[in-house]
Amino acid sequence: MAMEFEERLRDRDAWSIGDGCSAERVLNLLSTKTVFLIVRECFYGTTRFEDFVTRIGTSAPAVSRALKQLESAHVVARAPYQEPGRRAREEYRLTAAGEDLLPVFLSLMQWGDKYLQGGRPPLSFVETATGRAVRVRVTADPAPETPSTDMEIRLNPAWRHD
Repeated sequence: MAMEFEERLRDRDAWSIGDGCSAERVLNLLSTKTVFLIVRECFYGTTRFEDFVTRIGTSAPAVSRALKQLESAHVVARAPYQEPGRRAREEYRLTAAGEDLLPVFLSLMQWGDKYLQGGRPPLSFVETATGRAVRVRVTADPAPETPSTDMEIRLNPAWRHD
């Protein structure tokens, strides 16, 4: 099942958007597993470089490259912090553009839950106030958004690691 093109776009050989394709640009930005996992970790609350390295399980140079890539695309921004008795350092936080990746992140998780986890996802994402599952869907209806700050991540009790 494919989407329909408007009449003037139906001859696919007559037009091209070339490298202007938004999907291609997003894939170029999120081009490595490390980049995408940094975005995941930002949604999970990770902000510090050493924690990204530990939680993603990759090298410091790979994390550094990925953070620079995300920073140059304005997906993350540096913010200073200082622990008592320590030198000032920087941590990384999602920008508004980064927060807008939440539906992308959740839709990939939903697809993986359904097709790669045998319907037994390890985590569930719920609205904090109600406990209702948060889902991504394609709709023409205006629906209120649930910001990441109003969501809770829970371990699915039915999940079994095979």
